[in-house]
Amino acid sequence: MSGDGIVPAAGIRRDVSIKKHMSGRQQKEIKLSLILNKISALNQLRDVSTILDSTLFEARNLTHADAGSIFLINGDKLEFRHVQNDTLFGEKGAGAAQYKNISIPISEDSIVGFSALTKEIVAIDDAYNISSDVPYRFNDSIDRKNRYHTTSILTVPLVSLDNQGLVGVMQLINAKDEQGRVTRFSEQGRMWVRVFSNNAAAIIERSILNHELILRMVKMAELHDPEETGAHVHRVSAYSVEIYKRWAEKRQVPQAEITKYCDLLSCAALLHDAGKVGIPDAILKKPGSLTSEEFELIKHHTVSGAALFTNISSELDRMTHDIVLHHHERWNGKGYPGCLVEEGTEWVRKPLAGKDIPFAARIVSLADVFDALSSKRCYKAPWENEKIYNEIRKESGKYFDPELVEAFFEITDILHAIQKKFT
Repeated sequence: MSGDGIVPAAGIRRDVSIKKHMSGRQQKEIKLSLILNKISALNQLRDVSTILDSTLFEARNLTHADAGSIFLINGDKLEFRHVQNDTLFGEKGAGAAQYKNISIPISEDSIVGFSALTKEIVAIDDAYNISSDVPYRFNDSIDRKNRYHTTSILTVPLVSLDNQGLVGVMQLINAKDEQGRVTRFSEQGRMWVRVFSNNAAAIIERSILNHELILRMVKMAELHDPEETGAHVHRVSAYSVEIYKRWAEKRQVPQAEITKYCDLLSCAALLHDAGKVGIPDAILKKPGSLTSEEFELIKHHTVSGAALFTNISSELDRMTHDIVLHHHERWNGKGYPGCLVEEGTEWVRKPLAGKDIPFAARIVSLADVFDALSSKRCYKAPWENEKIYNEIRKESGKYFDPELVEAFFEITDILHAIQKKFT
C-alpha cells in the first residue's frame, strides 16, 4: 500500500491470458479490443463512485496490480476517493477505509502530487529505494500501520482527452507475475493503462458534471430546508449503497448486478427529498411541533417530488421516482403516501406495506431515518448512536424491512466512517 493514501477492492478478476502462439500484432489487437470493451462498459455507468470503483478495478486488471487508489482534484489538492487492495481487503471490499478523509497537496513532495503537477506517469520499481535525483519520497506510514509492503508503484495522471484538464491521479501498487510474485510494472502494462486511463478520465469528468447537476437540485431544496444539505444527501446516498451491498452480498447477488444497482441507487438517493422545494419555509423551519394540517403539507413533498420524475425514460428515472414517492412508507403499512386505489366512485390513498414498497425506497427509508436521528435538527439535538440502534432494532419489522436492518447492523463501522467523511 502506498504511503500516498490508503490503498482495496474485492478479489480482482484477471483477463484470460493470451495464447503464446499468437503473434505480437494479434495480441495487441485482442488487448485493444478488451480495453475498448472495458471503456464501453464504463461509459454505461452514471455515478462517480461506481465509475471510480470500476476504473480502478479494470486498471488493476490490465496491470495485474494487487492494490490501488484514486485521488480527484479538489482545488489545489488531491482528495482521496477510492481504494482497493486484494491482500488487505480481499473480497470483503475496502469497508470503512473507503471513506477516509485524506487530501494531499499538488506538489513535488509526494508521488501522486508530482504526477498531478507534471501530468506524467511515474513508475517506481522499489518504493523503499527511490533515487535521490527525484524530488518526491515514499511515505511508508500506511505500510507500517497495516503491515503491508509496497514495492512497485505506477502512478498515472487522469487527464481528459484534450490533454488540458487534470481530473485526478490513479496509483497502482505491486504488479504481480503469473506466479503471484510482486514484480515491476511492465512497459506494455504502462502503455495499456495509459490508453485506458485517458478514456476513463473523460468518463469520470462527465460523471462529476452530472453529479454537480443533481446537487443543484438539492441546493434548491436547501434554500427552503436548512437540514436538506449536501452533506445530508451524500450521507443518505452512501448509507443506502452500503446497506444494499451487504444485503446483496449475503444473498450472493452477481457482482455485475450489484454494480449496476449501486450505480442507480447512489444517484437516485441523492434526490429523495426533492419535493421539499414546494413546502412553505414557515413549516420546514418551524422549531416546534407541527399541527396536523402542517404535517399533511409536509407529507405532500413525496407526491410533488415524484411528479418531477413521472416521465419515465430510464431505469434511473424509475428508481428516483420510487424513492422520492415511497421513502416514508413503513413496513407495517402505517407510512405515507401509499398509492391511489379506486373505491366505488372515489380514488383513495392506501399505504403500502412489506414488499409492496419498492426495494430502493425501503433502503433509503432506513438510511434517511438513521441520518435524521444522528443529526441536529431545529427541533432536536442529535441522538447518540446507541440510542439510535435501540430505536432501529425496535422498529425492525414495523417501520423497516427486517432484512435491511440485519444488513445495517453488520456495517456500523462503515456507517460511522461515512458520518465522519460527510460532516
